[in-house]
Amino acid sequence: MGCLGNILWFVLGGFVSGMAWIVAGLLWCITIVGIPIGVQCFKLAGLSFLPFGKEVRYEGGGVSFIVNVLWFLFSGLELALLNALLGLVCYITVIGIPFGVQYFKIAKLSLAPFGAVVR
Repeated sequence: MGCLGNILWFVLGGFVSGMAWIVAGLLWCITIVGIPIGVQCFKLAGLSFLPFGKEVRYEGGGVSFIVNVLWFLFSGLELALLNALLGLVCYITVIGIPFGVQYFKIAKLSLAPFGAVVR
């Protein structure tokens, strides 16, 4: 299911989600201070392009919390809403439920991506 799921995901909406992460990363990379945040966005774009077979674990500390607050204020809410809306659209059909689950996984990650480890 992983390979087939990733191919269908990419064609049917994963491209849009991944490109949203890339745009956010490019906007963060405009400033020197935002470059580490932009690099994390590019890493998470890979997850957003091909999410099946990957697991997200949350680890982190004080620095991750501070960066997550800044992220939420400037980029996180928009990405989370985009992925949640795409997930709701997928839940309309029974066939789309696995895709909706992946969109909600990415929406949760969009709210606080720093300190998260993707396996």
